Amino acid sequence: MHFVPGLAKPIFPEWQRDWHDPHHYRGPDNEEMKLHKENPCYIFNQRTKILEGVRQALWLTKSKLIQGLPEHILSLAEDPANQIEDQDERVQQAIRHSRFWDTTALRPKRDRFCPVLLRDLLHLCGTLQVKHTSLSKRILAENYGVAALWNRESDVFQVRGLNGMLLNSMTPLPAVAQSGEVLATENHTLETFYPISPTIDLQCTYVYDQKNDTGFRDGYPYPHTHTLFFTETEDSAAKFKPEQLRAKMIMFAFGNALARAKSLYGEHPQVLEHPVVVQSIATDGRLFQFIVLQLNTTDLGPDTGVKNLVWMDQDQLLYDYAKCRPLIKKKVVTEHPQVLEHPVVVQSIATDGRLFQFIVLQLNTTDLGPDTGVKNLVWMDQDQLLYDYAKCRPLIKKKVVTVLLYIKPPQPAMTQ
Repeated sequence: MHFVPGLAKPIFPEWQRDWHDPHHYRGPDNEEMKLHKENPCYIFNQRTKILEGVRQALWLTKSKLIQGLPEHILSLAEDPANQIEDQDERVQQAIRHSRFWDTTALRPKRDRFCPVLLRDLLHLCGTLQVKHTSLSKRILAENYGVAALWNRESDVFQVRGLNGMLLNSMTPLPAVAQSGEVLATENHTLETFYPISPTIDLQCTYVYDQKNDTGFRDGYPYPHTHTLFFTETEDSAAKFKPEQLRAKMIMFAFGNALARAKSLYGEHPQVLEHPVVVQSIATDGRLFQFIVLQLNTTDLGPDTGVKNLVWMDQDQLLYDYAKCRPLIKKKVVTEHPQVLEHPVVVQSIATDGRLFQFIVLQLNTTDLGPDTGVKNLVWMDQDQLLYDYAKCRPLIKKKVVTVLLYIKPPQPAMTQ
């Protein structure tokens, strides 16, 4: 065929195969899919990193933030009856197991030691079943999916995807805030971040399923969500900043609570007579984040009315650091940083042929992490001249070779 100016380009009908070829399959357009909707849905999944962090999560879930954990949870932790025998030592053993003994790698990655540490700590909590028999009515679940859909003002939002380990219980958690404190949230004003849109960093799609799913079938003997657990990974695409990680904890705790509330009370927006409480814990292997969310209402459209409640305790340090490589001193392997009872002294001399440098170092401590505590000592004497100059070429006088080396004599003391 030849191009002829002035004539329209011919349009040929699309060729259709008479057989099904899976290697050349072309999916339908979005408008032709069964789940296509006219209004978009903004989805929060397990890899979403929202710009405004906790503030944005509070607006999306219509929640009020309270710093610190509830009093009754703190009292349970401080009660000696709820503590394990030799608790501090056994927690240190769990840290050593995850960081030193679980693998032969010199520096184990977070993908390895974070889940091991979390499971060891959960195992320690499980040893209290003798005192508290209700602990036996809980079970851990992994690789489950959750989906929760709600309307916020004129937009549609959904939380869905995998979200770490989940501790389920036969009985729900009791409400943290009573009815009086819940009704008082009507006077709370939600913080906005104008001109930034609340939907920033959320996945926008027109093809979605309007469903609410807890991830478990009806009749599951452990239907109530108790605690969510998140662990940080080495994958840069899935690594969260602390603020974004806390926002993810709020969103998935809210998603699990909302899916459970709608399965109990229906899809109609309402203030819940019995609030749904979900806890969440996240760690990177050293720092721990704690969230307690109480879902008071499923009427999430307007900014007015009853709000949900979120208690947050952040950046709790379990330990300072763990030396993955052992410290070897005089062919003796020492595991823990310490102040040395007998300091180690080392001398060092360096020279360029004329100038000499002298160093004496006394090692008093191997605890080199913090800036506080005992310090090591260094004595230094620098730029000591051995001689002024030396003639590299020999001086020949009457066929006698002499090497000239000049040393500057000391100056006599001046007297008055």
